[in-house]
Amino acid sequence: MPPKRDPELETQALDWIEANYGEPLDRKKPYDDLLKDGIVLCKLMNKLMPGCVKKIDTKGGGFALMQNIERFQAAARAYGVPQSEVFQTVDLWEKKNIPQVTLCIHALGRVAQTRDDYKGPVLGPKTAEKNERHFTEEQLAEAKNTVSLQYGSNKGASQAGINMGKPRSITD
Repeated sequence: MPPKRDPELETQALDWIEANYGEPLDRKKPYDDLLKDGIVLCKLMNKLMPGCVKKIDTKGGGFALMQNIERFQAAARAYGVPQSEVFQTVDLWEKKNIPQVTLCIHALGRVAQTRDDYKGPVLGPKTAEKNERHFTEEQLAEAKNTVSLQYGSNKGASQAGINMGKPRSITD
């Protein structure tokens, strides 16, 4: 059974696409039909990374339009979207896993926020930035004197002898 779709996340994705796209989308069409041919996705990638999708097929059979989806996927990976968050062609074309398509668009929005050349709207939470910590030799030496409770010592306290209620007896 495919994952459950979230209309709110889909609307957020469409709003973000529209804001970057520069022109309104036909919201009368269902979400998956609007994105199915890959044209909108390819044009979006060209807005984010100009010239990354060289050819966009606007008409033709299923094979030509499926190539649009593959071009979008390649451009999304090149942009920095992790492979694990990029959907498979059948997820969109055959509507096998639309939530994965939405996840990919949200991942694209998250990656865009980390890029210096992106000045568009925000989609979803911002990616955490590196937070490096530097300790002095004195601090590191002091830490060696600390006994972590993970070592099992709590100043002699233990749970030995604790009996909570009756022991469990199994009888046939």
